[in-house]
Amino acid sequence: MSGNAQQSANNQPAEIGLLITRPRGYRFLRSAFMLGRGRALDAELIARSGTAPGDRVLDIGCGPGDFARALATRVGPAGEVVGRDPSPQMVAYATARTTQPNCHFELGPAQTIDHPDASFDVVTCTFVMHHIPETQREAALSHMHRVLRPGGKLLLADTHPAGRVLPGVIRAMSRFAAHRTGDSAAGHHVDPLAAIDIRRYREPLSAAGFRSIDFEVVPPIAGVLLATK
Repeated sequence: MSGNAQQSANNQPAEIGLLITRPRGYRFLRSAFMLGRGRALDAELIARSGTAPGDRVLDIGCGPGDFARALATRVGPAGEVVGRDPSPQMVAYATARTTQPNCHFELGPAQTIDHPDASFDVVTCTFVMHHIPETQREAALSHMHRVLRPGGKLLLADTHPAGRVLPGVIRAMSRFAAHRTGDSAAGHHVDPLAAIDIRRYREPLSAAGFRSIDFEVVPPIAGVLLATK
């Protein structure tokens, strides 16, 4: 992230979105929520993304870097993975835990990506879109399209709970988060299941220029949109 972009982000914290600043706690909660199947889910998402050896991949909202490291293993030494996250704590944690020379991390939100046009073969953004401010999501999708090469692939994923238990867990977690961030006092009463439904981005992806936009369910809890530039 450039100095000017960093200064702008610091001056407008509300426009960055929800920051997760405790990497270890996040990894513990994610593992518990995934019932210990996080690695299997990551492997399935990577397979569906079409990532291949030698590819250059941008992982937006990389968090503590687990998914980015798995991507780096997939692309091999001839490829490269760039993990991007707006949380300094996450970027520092991911960097400290990564030994793969083809994987590195940078600080910055999805809506101000400054990489050149057509510089990536694949862009991934998993369990992140609902963290980006509503007013900034169109800009984020536009950047994702811009940095992909023609024919490049985008994978967007978020929670897609099924059954009786998981939807209740999601609603409870949302109420807790709203209390912690003050959203409940501001009168925000959006159904959390609708807010995380990745299918809501079909039309925005089409407007950004993506084609062949397909929705898939990845058990046990993920919904995925796959799109091509």
